[in-house]
Amino acid sequence: MTMEDLITCYNKGCGQKYNPNENDEEKCQFHPGHPVFHDAYKGWSCCNKKSTDFTEFLNFKGCTQGKHSNEKPADPEKPKQLTDDEIEEQIKQQDKNKTVETIQRPSFEAPCTTLEPFINPSFKKQMDQLDLTKKMEASSIDGCIAIGTTCKNSGCKASYLSLSSNDDSCVYHPGFPIFHEGYKFWTCCQKKTSDFQAFLDQAGCETGKHKWIKDTNINNVNCRWDWHQTATNVVVAVYAKNYDYKKSFVKLNPIRLIVKLVFPLENNAEFNMDIELRGVVDLEKSSAKMFGTKIEITMPKVQGGQWVKLDYPRETPKEEQQQEFSNKKEEYSDEPVTTNDDVDSDVDLDDLEPVHGAKISELAAQSV
Repeated sequence: MTMEDLITCYNKGCGQKYNPNENDEEKCQFHPGHPVFHDAYKGWSCCNKKSTDFTEFLNFKGCTQGKHSNEKPADPEKPKQLTDDEIEEQIKQQDKNKTVETIQRPSFEAPCTTLEPFINPSFKKQMDQLDLTKKMEASSIDGCIAIGTTCKNSGCKASYLSLSSNDDSCVYHPGFPIFHEGYKFWTCCQKKTSDFQAFLDQAGCETGKHKWIKDTNINNVNCRWDWHQTATNVVVAVYAKNYDYKKSFVKLNPIRLIVKLVFPLENNAEFNMDIELRGVVDLEKSSAKMFGTKIEITMPKVQGGQWVKLDYPRETPKEEQQQEFSNKKEEYSDEPVTTNDDVDSDVDLDDLEPVHGAKISELAAQSV
């Protein structure tokens, strides 16, 4: 029999060509189950093999032996595409059902308890030794700019060395960062990626002059923050550096989370978070940890199950939200904060331009 006469086996995990006259119970090694993709892992429902690498997943040998089959499996039924209104209605219905089935929510205005945080010893030592009188910030006093002052334009890492630095070109992002549905991008160039380091490494899209002195009269800092959950816990992380652990705090009641961070190097500017949690958490078992790059709050769920979102957004008119969005101004810190993303990036990182970096303290445009 020639190669043209052989038949392709359509059993999952096989894909070999076979002679139908020589097909017995031990010729084919395949997966009788179906592929499962969950939490960045790829595997089969019929065996315990799983991997985060897609190529390795495709090369998993079958866990069952049998005959080859040339019958194509039926195409899976495509799920119905829901509109935004239908998705929102499903979310509301899930929340309503969970509230009815589980426990009665306490009041949002119920008293909050201040958590006693664990403070990382190296971070505590660093902040205790911090000398605010030697703050290396750009200063407008006598028209002087400190040597080593970094450019305040986002996406630029240039430092002030001499008067000639003013003549150098600045390649930066004039817009501000957006984090939405796992993607990170700048409003000015819309180059999206799900990889955080790739986002930080995106070169600026506009050329102009360096900005050595920060805008004045800015009392609020918008730090980047995110959250994740397990079957039993919800964890919120706020990414920040050089915050005063003595003045910063975390307050909590069963459905409300308050976080305040104070930055002594920024004229005691503050980051403030005050949100209503989707579910109810166990106040007695909740904890907070302060590190040099972030503060992490762990809140056990009173009842297991997945939360569709972290919080209930505050009600504000759309016109007011749009006006706030268009008038938003960003302040950028001297160093970026990086994290490891578990989500595989759908963006070809080779298409990104060379690294120019980003100095970001506001990396949290939380979109619902």
